[in-house]
Amino acid sequence: MSTTIDSSIISSINGGASATASEKQKAEDLRSNFMTLLVTQLQNQDPLKPMENAEMTSQLAQVNTLSGIEELNETLQGITGQIDAGQTLQASALIGRGVLVPGERVLVGSGETTPFGIELAAPADQVKVSIYDGGGQLVRQFDLGALQKGVESFVWDGTLNDGSTAPDGAYRVAIEASADGQAQQATVLTYAQVGGISTGNNGPLLDLGATLGRVGLQDVRQIL
Repeated sequence: MSTTIDSSIISSINGGASATASEKQKAEDLRSNFMTLLVTQLQNQDPLKPMENAEMTSQLAQVNTLSGIEELNETLQGITGQIDAGQTLQASALIGRGVLVPGERVLVGSGETTPFGIELAAPADQVKVSIYDGGGQLVRQFDLGALQKGVESFVWDGTLNDGSTAPDGAYRVAIEASADGQAQQATVLTYAQVGGISTGNNGPLLDLGATLGRVGLQDVRQIL
């Protein structure tokens, strides 16, 4: 007589939070019945043909596997809950704060401009900034020189190439970065203020207004 655990039971338990109460109860009943059958098997086995050690070890391993999966899933659920709670707390602390996220927009109002940022995948010995108005016309261009790998924030002084003050409105920032004459990957970052948080499928989302919408914590490159 040999006893095995149906792989579908292990699969259902391996589903963690998705396993239903009835599935978990079924697994518990199966484990209890399995041990009863195993003990009965040992008591009634043919003395001339006892169960081999390998076979007994295999059957006991199935019970341990089932128990281990259940315990692992409970542990993972607890860890996941703690991570979610920590992310929500972290996100709520950003309400009212300014952040830099991927985007090309810079705003001008009453002579003041919103910050922008640059994220470089590698160091660059030459970085050029170009600013375009709403009609796509180049209105300002300047060099930032050499920058290291990573994220840095900047503020445009709001003046145009002719020295005049830029009219209020939204402008687009473009970046050209190079090292030894070779183009380097550069991402433009835009400024936004966090107005609130909401819950998404992959964690909390930051509300950055109608234009930028909602973004995840992983999209935040710098907090200002």
